[in-house]
Amino acid sequence: MLRTRPLIVATLLALAPLAAFAQSQPPIEQQMTPEQFKAAGLDKLSADELGRLNDWLNRKIVDESAKVAKSTKEVIETEHRGFFNFGGSNEPIASRITGEFRGFGRGRQYTLDNGQVWQQSDDASLAGVKLSSPEVKINPGLIGNVWYMSVQGYNARAKVQRIK
Repeated sequence: MLRTRPLIVATLLALAPLAAFAQSQPPIEQQMTPEQFKAAGLDKLSADELGRLNDWLNRKIVDESAKVAKSTKEVIETEHRGFFNFGGSNEPIASRITGEFRGFGRGRQYTLDNGQVWQQSDDASLAGVKLSSPEVKINPGLIGNVWYMSVQGYNARAKVQRIK
């Protein structure tokens, strides 16, 4: 868990300056060699037309950079949900436990069919239960990065933390 935090922070920080980078791009005529500029037929444009092309290119870069930044942020928040509190969704994580569920118990690990692995961190118990691939919901707590797992058909819930 601690190893992924620097990766997430670095990714978000790397995406932040994309818009500033796009706005500071030199005009297209400075980015191309004179041969490339001429081969593309851009030497036939008036100064006004060339200015409009540069404005369009800069807007396009800013727009696409914003889309990439938003998409990357969503992927990071979704894939790392449960490890960190991004202030995002309060919706529960709904999935199934892969294989057999034999009740709650401190330290037990629960692998979900979405690939997440959660470990119970409290003393909640649910004895005498034997289910095959039951549906579960993992709800975020009201404060902090606290999560609670419940199994469909039972009122008990266990405090869990995501480990994978």
